[in-house]
Amino acid sequence: MLIYPATSLLLMIDMQERLLPAMSGGAQVERNCSILVRAASRKAVPTVATEQYPKGLGRTVSGLSDLLPENSIVEKLEFSCARNAAIMTWLEATGRRQAVLCGVEAHVCVLPPAMDLQARGFDVFVAIDACASRKDESRRMASARLSAAGISVVTTEMVVFEMIETAGSPDFRELSKLIQ
Repeated sequence: MLIYPATSLLLMIDMQERLLPAMSGGAQVERNCSILVRAASRKAVPTVATEQYPKGLGRTVSGLSDLLPENSIVEKLEFSCARNAAIMTWLEATGRRQAVLCGVEAHVCVLPPAMDLQARGFDVFVAIDACASRKDESRRMASARLSAAGISVVTTEMVVFEMIETAGSPDFRELSKLIQ
C-alpha cells in the first residue's frame, strides 16, 4: 500500500532535548524527522508530536518544534502513545487511517504505538531512518519486529516521494531538494 497525503497523518514521537543526544545517529534522525514534518506541512498532512515526561526529558528539540503547527505537541507518560486518550482523540478526529511514525526510541516508544494503531485498523508506516534507539541493535530489532507484524517499514525518501505523487509539480521541486 502506498502513502497518500489525503489519507495520512504524521506522528512524531519523543524527539526531545535530553533524549536525542543519547541516540545512535540522533543528528541524522532529527534531519529526517525535519524532512517528514516539512513534507507533511507542504502536503497538508496533519502532524502531531509527543513528549514523554517533558519535565524530566525536556521539550521537543527546537529545530523540530519550530516546524510544527501550533498546539500540536501532546505530553504523555505511556510508552505507547496510542494508549493516551488525548492523542487517540486527536488521531481519530483527523479521519485519516494511514499513520506515518517517526521518532525515538524505536524499540520503546515507536514500536508499541505502531502495533496498537495497527490493531485499531490503521495502516501503519514506520520511517525507520527517522527513528533511533540508544543502541543500533535495538533499532534493528524493532524494525524486524515491525516487519514481522506486517507494519510497513519505509524510509524518509519513500514517504516524501509517495506524498508528492508526481514529478514536475511545485511540490516535487520543493520537497525533492530536502532529500538531496
